[in-house]
Amino acid sequence: MSSIRVVCVAAARPNFMKVKPVVDALEHLGVEVVLVHTGQHYDRTMSEVFFDDIRLRPPDHHLGIGSGGHAAQVGNVMLAFEPLLHALSPRVVVVVGDVNATVACALVAAKSGQLVGHVEAGLRSRDWSMPEEVNRVVTDAVSDLLFAPSEDAVENLLAEGVHPDRIVLAGNVMIDTLLDNASRAEARPVLDLLGVERGRFGLVTLHRPSNVDDPTTLDRILDTMEEAAKRLPLVFPVHPRTAGRMAGRALADGITVTEPLGYLDFLCLEAAAKVVLTDSGGIQEETTALGVPCLTLRENTERPITITEGTNRLVGTDRSRILDALDDVTEHRVERRCPALWDGSAGRRIANAIVAAATSARVRRPTER
Repeated sequence: MSSIRVVCVAAARPNFMKVKPVVDALEHLGVEVVLVHTGQHYDRTMSEVFFDDIRLRPPDHHLGIGSGGHAAQVGNVMLAFEPLLHALSPRVVVVVGDVNATVACALVAAKSGQLVGHVEAGLRSRDWSMPEEVNRVVTDAVSDLLFAPSEDAVENLLAEGVHPDRIVLAGNVMIDTLLDNASRAEARPVLDLLGVERGRFGLVTLHRPSNVDDPTTLDRILDTMEEAAKRLPLVFPVHPRTAGRMAGRALADGITVTEPLGYLDFLCLEAAAKVVLTDSGGIQEETTALGVPCLTLRENTERPITITEGTNRLVGTDRSRILDALDDVTEHRVERRCPALWDGSAGRRIANAIVAAATSARVRRPTER
């Protein structure tokens, strides 16, 4: 397998948890893996500390792109990635998730003639106001290998006319990383450090542009969190984007505000929380695997299986909906359910499929129906 070279691309914090199981499984098979970090999350709290926490080896190449508007990020990633890709000349390029670097690197690789594999393919929110939805659809359209995390994602791809030969129902790589680190996370002292008790606090995350960039929406959510904190203490690790929009606003007693947390500390809090309130897609998946109630502060989700087969529910940003749902999940036991193949082996299934495609004389391209 040493003759097979695969480039794996990661850009933002959730990407690291998704790419780690794939990198490990490919290297276990003897594949030469080149790990590229585009640098969309570039400070230590949002990037390097995650490499340490999940024991992901340092990247072989760091593009150092940083923040910026959508056009700037996509364009800068493409300009930086193209010469590197030509120099490396891999057989397969693996991209993960739905950030700007995902679509940028997929486009460069597809135009350069490499096979493109998309981890977390087929997720759809049907909300075209979300930049991530555009990234998901475009990435899937140019990818040769579509690694779906769940059956509903497979159905989405088939409905869009994707040939079944390009689709692999692989399971959820986020859950691979979660299960691999659960015991290490449980041993962290973060509960004591923050002064909260297991099962007696709520965990809040907030970063979606639709929630934090509009001052009216952000104020409504924060006001609702202050009311919720009268019923249940809250821990709120503040994302850098959200911190910038809060403009130093002080929150009421009952809400413990922290800097962004490392993966293990956050996972410890997530597993111990009574309920999680979030607008993150990945956290909807993690809470489902952990059996923790999740209230998603959005009107839609690209992960509906976390509702039909998990612990998630959509509550939007309406104050009464959020508080009513909070009362419900804190007063009634939520049934733990987890989708098929969220079992810790998704990375191995993906690696096996990549090796099979890389050694095959015939791989169906996206244009072949």
